[in-house]
Amino acid sequence: SFSALCKLITVIAVNLYLVVFTPYWPITVLILTWLAFDWKTPERGGRRFTCVRQWCLWKQYCDYFPLKLLKTHDLSPSLNYIVACHPHGVMSHSWFGHFATEMSGFSKTFPGMTPYILTLGAFFWVPFLREYVMSVGACSVSQSSIDFLLTRRGTGNMLMVVVGGLAECKYGLPGSTTLFLKSRTGFVRTALRHGVALIPAYSFGETELYNQYIFTPGGFINRFQKWFQSMVHIYPCAFYGRGFTENSLGFLPYARPITTIVGKPLPLPKIENPSKKTVAKYHAIYVDALRQLFDQYKTKFGFSEAQELVVT
Repeated sequence: SFSALCKLITVIAVNLYLVVFTPYWPITVLILTWLAFDWKTPERGGRRFTCVRQWCLWKQYCDYFPLKLLKTHDLSPSLNYIVACHPHGVMSHSWFGHFATEMSGFSKTFPGMTPYILTLGAFFWVPFLREYVMSVGACSVSQSSIDFLLTRRGTGNMLMVVVGGLAECKYGLPGSTTLFLKSRTGFVRTALRHGVALIPAYSFGETELYNQYIFTPGGFINRFQKWFQSMVHIYPCAFYGRGFTENSLGFLPYARPITTIVGKPLPLPKIENPSKKTVAKYHAIYVDALRQLFDQYKTKFGFSEAQELVVT
């Protein structure tokens, strides 16, 4: 996240400098021309580079927590799947490590499958940053992008959707099992339209990586957080982790183990125009499958038998 922010600031600053203070403004024009020409690539499967996904840096990244990826069922390379990932946490560190890199053993765990992390389209609006994001196999989460991957990229594709999104950040607290899922039905509708199986996946430990400062309910800052979320669907949580030394505060995640369980595929029928009632029916079936996955493994990762998955 920090590297992406640095790239964003650098690209904007350098191009403003070229345009305002130098005679090299044609460079910026060429960059913008290429951006316009290549605008649809994030919605057409992206442009991944295996060498980037295998950077030794990512090995250090995955070992830091460490990350562990487990599957419960084999997947067929002759089919496509939508993997619904929970929880989002604050930064979705586990989902990046597992599916945007090869260092947690994805290719060995799911032979013949190709992962596509679906993320915000805004990441692909900035030159150079978009290349960096696409190089690890990320694509836009737009409907046209998903349709393309499920119909024109052959088979053996796993589309990773972190369903709760940024709205779920406020639940990224140690011990939290709350998901922002009740109103998120688009992934179910898309799976029905294409007749592909949904796979629930849960990362035990993702919410343990940061603490948050909880402001007084109804206070000025709390009201601002709710207003900001209502405007842009992003909850501006005041999170913090550790610094560069063990007992300091900062924005690095705590080094706590994360185990991601990829559950059993849930086959869905192909319905080109599913009704709201039909979507709600299969959404409820999906939520039940996710609860079963959570209940099956929760005691192995520090939760009590009485702990329940909360869906809001």
